[in-house]
Amino acid sequence: MREAFIERQTSETKIRCTLGLDGTGEVQVATGVPFFDHMLTAIGRHGHFDLRIEATGDLEVDAHHTVEDVGIVLGQALAQGLGDKAGITRFGDAAVPMDEALVLAAVDISGRGQLHWDVSLPIEFIGTFDTSLFKEFLIALAANAGLTLHVRSMAGENSHHIIEAAAKAVARALRTAVAIDARIVGQIPSTKGVL
Repeated sequence: MREAFIERQTSETKIRCTLGLDGTGEVQVATGVPFFDHMLTAIGRHGHFDLRIEATGDLEVDAHHTVEDVGIVLGQALAQGLGDKAGITRFGDAAVPMDEALVLAAVDISGRGQLHWDVSLPIEFIGTFDTSLFKEFLIALAANAGLTLHVRSMAGENSHHIIEAAAKAVARALRTAVAIDARIVGQIPSTKGVL
């Protein structure tokens, strides 16, 4: 089992994350940000990751530090769980519909952390959740996991549907990319020999 445990504490947040890459989608998250918990649960469930996150943050300021730092920690856990990346599929993509919304995500576990985001969100808040924070979460995730991540909305009018489709598309793309390819066991999937 490829597993990781990361703990991060700053003056703004305290986060503990346990991640199992070869799991069954068992998820337990508590960040104090309900919509974000919903998205993290979707990522764990649809990625088939066993995921546990406990986070406390300065929510009296806003949710930015908590959401971004969870992205940092989850990205670090993903990188730790992948180890030297030998035998992984490396690339993954998924197009996920949710009612009128359709979002495409594509990932390369390249070692070059970057997010390319082409998503329009019609409203700024879902409940108390600032919708711009989901992009900040993905920036932190990609940077700390060493992912090249593209997320593009193809259709959508409802911000909840768009963000949830994005979360599920990223999860499905990651599920494919982190999977072990039986044809290249022990090999790094790169012409350079390193990722």
